[in-house]
Amino acid sequence: MAFEDRSTDGVRIEDPSAAVLAQAAETFGLLASSARLHIVWALAQGESDVTGLAERVGGALPAVSQHLTKLKLAGLVRSRREGRRQVYFVDDPDVVDVVRLAVGRLADRADGSARPAAARLRGL
Repeated sequence: MAFEDRSTDGVRIEDPSAAVLAQAAETFGLLASSARLHIVWALAQGESDVTGLAERVGGALPAVSQHLTKLKLAGLVRSRREGRRQVYFVDDPDVVDVVRLAVGRLADRADGSARPAAARLRGL
């Protein structure tokens, strides 16, 4: 298949390596859970402990804790101890940018003026 130049300035954009694509797919896979996406969204607004996150995202404490563990293992979230509690924060600013962009754009479309992403993707 021929490479199609889609850049606006005429500069050829190379495809990312297989390793980069695999890492991106893994990250998107983790964020494919609405609960984990909500947790990352909340943490992008500011750090929090698990109790605060559970209240904000409307999840049970054990479930939110499990999601945080997965996000920590993937390197997207870190924590630090403050006294007796763990405080969580997003460890990857690029993930914050992607989440804010995607969720923000979809929220802007919530007025019904644009077709939902699922409807646009159905033909792919």
